Amino acid sequence: MSTLDTERRILSVLEEDAQASYGEIADRAGVSKPTVRKYIQQMEEDGVIVGYTAEVDPKKLSGQSIAIVGIQVESERYVEVTRALKEMDAVETLYTSSGDHMLMAEVRATDGGALGNVINDDILDIDGVTATHPSFLQERLK
Repeated sequence: MSTLDTERRILSVLEEDAQASYGEIADRAGVSKPTVRKYIQQMEEDGVIVGYTAEVDPKKLSGQSIAIVGIQVESERYVEVTRALKEMDAVETLYTSSGDHMLMAEVRATDGGALGNVINDDILDIDGVTATHPSFLQERLK
């Protein structure tokens, strides 16, 4: 079994259940607990594993709405815009993108109206943001 194969099997278990114990991961990946511990520690140090999260079904989340927002940015203002977006509490995650939009942000607010205000008032007001393209999450399917 190769190192890469072992790493992939451990990551696969973690992606399915980020709260799995070392023992559970070892059983499901077919390796020992010390091996799991060693690989996870190394992947954390190498930046392969950057954090552990809870997956949320937005429809069942009381008092919160979520949108994935494509953001167009003037290239000369890119650094300032990303800095401003990272400082916004409503922006849960922020990604660069090679698709239709320069940036993709997961934005959360108490309800649809508040979410619209964040997108239309706060994000669009950032100097250098030229357009936003929100997709409001409705029902988690997987």
